[in-house]
Amino acid sequence: MSNPKDSDPSSAIIDAIRAKRERKSAIAEDIAAIEASLLADIETFDLDAAEQRARNEQQTSTGAGLVDPSLVFPTIAPAKPATSPEPDGADDAEDPTQLFDPRGSLLSQLRQQAEHRQREQHSAKAERTAINESIDRALKRLFFYLHDFVQQLNILKPAIPRPYPLTDEQVLGSLAWAEGFADYRTQSQAAGALVELVSCTYRLAGGESLHIQRDGPVVERFRSLLFDYGLRFNCKESKNERRYTERADFEIQPEISVNARWRADFDKGLIILDARNLERLGSLSYAIRPQALDQAMLDDFGRLVLGLPNRFREQVTRQ
Repeated sequence: MSNPKDSDPSSAIIDAIRAKRERKSAIAEDIAAIEASLLADIETFDLDAAEQRARNEQQTSTGAGLVDPSLVFPTIAPAKPATSPEPDGADDAEDPTQLFDPRGSLLSQLRQQAEHRQREQHSAKAERTAINESIDRALKRLFFYLHDFVQQLNILKPAIPRPYPLTDEQVLGSLAWAEGFADYRTQSQAAGALVELVSCTYRLAGGESLHIQRDGPVVERFRSLLFDYGLRFNCKESKNERRYTERADFEIQPEISVNARWRADFDKGLIILDARNLERLGSLSYAIRPQALDQAMLDDFGRLVLGLPNRFREQVTRQ
């Protein structure tokens, strides 16, 4: 025979298990019912009807005064600092610092080119300065030599054994040193005050006057030639009834003015000698390097003036 006390706990356990199973079954049935309901709602949902219903609700709200189109709400934005008005064309102007990036290659190339150009200009300027100073020193040396040279000749007044042919048959000769002087000229202080010109002028005289006769149209040409040589002369003309010069008798004084002008050509780095009546009647020009104008050349020029053998023309270039 069974004990009632032992059967009660067992029954309770069995009942609890049965209730738990039944509760799980009920929950599963509820979930299945919800899923079925959702699927049914999805299948029966009408999208067009929902959109129409939403528009109707919006129109109803507007008509009820929920949205007033006359109301203007301010826009909240961060305050900007006051700026002064920009002049016309300010938008077109660009900041020079923005044209080139200091870290970029273009500005570096420009800087290198500028530095190279500055070095070239500095080198060219230094070279030009050296050449100009060389010309200045040479002309100063020349002036001191010529000044002393003419001073001695003004005392000695030596004979100059050089004939000056005027025509094929007429020659000015038997001349001697009469007088001479040397002078110089410098640039302005702003230009550097360098010596730019040295001149030596002297006069030869002596012998007898020349008498030369010319006829017709040759008269004027011969007169112009004497003016070009700087010779002093007297002219006696014979004219016909129509006042036309038929003949002219020229009396030419036995004097010759000689001029030697040594001028600086700083652009070419040379000294140019412009001479008139130096070796013969007329003008000649020579180019001389300033480095070549040494004591030997100066002595050769002195011998040339005196009509003595010299090598002056071998050391200069005919212009």
